[in-house]
Amino acid sequence: MDVPSWKYSRNLESPRVSSPGFGNDSKMMVINRRSTASDLSRQLSSATSTTVSRQTVYRRLGNIGPYAHRPVSCVPLTAPHCHLQLTWSREHALWTPQQWSCVMFSDESRFSLQSDSRRTLIWRAPGTCYHHENTIERHRYGGAGWLVWGRIIHGSRTDLHVQSVTMTGHIYRDVILEQHIRLFRGAMGAEFLFMDDNARPHGANIVDECLQ
Repeated sequence: MDVPSWKYSRNLESPRVSSPGFGNDSKMMVINRRSTASDLSRQLSSATSTTVSRQTVYRRLGNIGPYAHRPVSCVPLTAPHCHLQLTWSREHALWTPQQWSCVMFSDESRFSLQSDSRRTLIWRAPGTCYHHENTIERHRYGGAGWLVWGRIIHGSRTDLHVQSVTMTGHIYRDVILEQHIRLFRGAMGAEFLFMDDNARPHGANIVDECLQ
């Protein structure tokens, strides 16, 4: 069966026309990362004097790359924190590999045995937020889990220390400092420098007394 060509002549021959000025304002979508699609639609409509729908914003976002994600959380730094970090970086910017070989960095991570990490999304109908099938049980403080503590030094790393209890100042002193860090301090001498991640147990008074 032949299809009359005039029905499709516009799609085949006519170029697709976008909203006037829309392409020049695509940067607005990247700059205003916390704006919703509706907010961006209103901003673009105001800037271009042309109606731009929320669906058009979604399509353009898909074309230029951004997708909706939860932002990464970070520790808020005060002005003194930033100043101290900058000062420390400048003081050590010209250190040699030999000098860095005496510096040990440590970090610890806690792995929860609960499966949900607040990143799981569900599909639900309006008004069914508190229905049983739409809820997830979660311990307030994460429930059971394992804590992993490790350290790296220039050119090498140490074995991981794994424990099933919460890290406290007493455990940090008796297990980490006394059984691990003291050995490196004795082997490397006065040049040894230990850098922790400044977690709350690391700043306990008994820890400060042990390090002194």
